[in-house]
Amino acid sequence: MRAYDLADPYPWVTTDDDAMTAARLFAERRLPALLVVDPDERPYAVVPGSQLLRAAVPDFALSEPVLADVLRDGHVERLAEKLHGLTVAQWIPRHGTVPAVVGRDTSAVRIAALMATTHTPLVAVVENDGERTRTVGAVTAARLMEYFLAQG
Repeated sequence: MRAYDLADPYPWVTTDDDAMTAARLFAERRLPALLVVDPDERPYAVVPGSQLLRAAVPDFALSEPVLADVLRDGHVERLAEKLHGLTVAQWIPRHGTVPAVVGRDTSAVRIAALMATTHTPLVAVVENDGERTRTVGAVTAARLMEYFLAQG
């Protein structure tokens, strides 16, 4: 089975989109990761949900998790306030956001290896028509697991 056969349509946002809109899409669709593309629909970042949550946690609690125990929900800045006026590019973490990308003919085993080594739950599938590369979908870890289990 190849990437194109395993890929499902997957919602994405662009780097220029509103961060609050992207956060709502992520939450409402219960996505494993946010797929971000550039204005030309080329993969820009795949950001796991765990990294998106960083914006909701004060920096000191990230460096000293035990300090998070003393915080109450009211002590933490509201995520909506933090995201107000930001673009997706301004919101997502600057490090570790390089997208895992494969071509349409990549094998299922190679996709699984890429997910395992990059710790990503999502791989973007791209297609090149000679003039430009564009995102055509994504393979999720759940979809890949489903495929491997069916091989039984």
